[in-house]
Amino acid sequence: MKLFAHGKLLLTAEYLVVKGAKALAIPTRVGQHLEVKESTGSELNWKSLDHEGKEWFSAKFDLLGFDCMKTSDEEIAERLRKILRAVCNDNSDFLSKWKKYKVTTRLDFPREWGLGTSSTLIYLLSTWAEANPFLVYFDVFDGSAYDIACADADGPLLYEFNGESIHFESVDWAPKYLDNLYLIFLGQKQDSALSLRDFLKKKIRKADICEATTLTENFISAHDIETCDEIINEHEQKMSEWIGQSSLMCERFSDYWGKIKSLGAWGGDMALVTSRRDPEETKNYFKDKGITYMTPFKDMVLL
Repeated sequence: MKLFAHGKLLLTAEYLVVKGAKALAIPTRVGQHLEVKESTGSELNWKSLDHEGKEWFSAKFDLLGFDCMKTSDEEIAERLRKILRAVCNDNSDFLSKWKKYKVTTRLDFPREWGLGTSSTLIYLLSTWAEANPFLVYFDVFDGSAYDIACADADGPLLYEFNGESIHFESVDWAPKYLDNLYLIFLGQKQDSALSLRDFLKKKIRKADICEATTLTENFISAHDIETCDEIINEHEQKMSEWIGQSSLMCERFSDYWGKIKSLGAWGGDMALVTSRRDPEETKNYFKDKGITYMTPFKDMVLL
């Protein structure tokens, strides 16, 4: 059996989505693959490959209690064990047969990009087990689960999570100014779970949630790059106030001619960039700033 899950990007309301704000989420073309082979026995042999096909994690689990018999990384093995148990909590028949499984996962993207190594894994295991990936996610994480929705999506989503229910729908978002949009990798992986825990300690007003939703709606309806730049600027300013952290423009790129918007946890992973100048000039600017990866936005996402 072979399965695939798309990675994810959260374009708006990146922290306030967990408080009920509507957010624009989008699946990426790249994602994670899972292959399962069966034989006789009662153990699970696991191997994870990176985007270059190199093994970065391996483990062997006893299926009777998911005890880890052998692993290359105890911390990752415990995380995987927690996900496997969550899947079995939703479908008790999963892995209950007297079989030996060889599982191989492979990423299309570098792990440090923050495109959803864990969320795509939850979706893949849940699909294999015929379990509900959202229930499995909430059994393991404290987020909004927008990334689970992206794993099976074929285009942009308007996503809403109010703590008790989830609603998402496809949204027509393919602006005429796509050629002015780029993605850059900031060079350091952020701990999204830690960033979220810190945010949840902050006092957020209902008015802030409504304002984040309005920013999302305005971002979706922007018809030109000038308007898009204005909304990104407002979004970054408001988010900076809400989370108490300086924006990327202030911290690292104050002399940049376009706009830069953090995606996901601030300070790392990917960022959205706008530019009305020549692509090569834009690329050279970020190269001079130590950014080694930049790609046209439309080449990374599903629209």
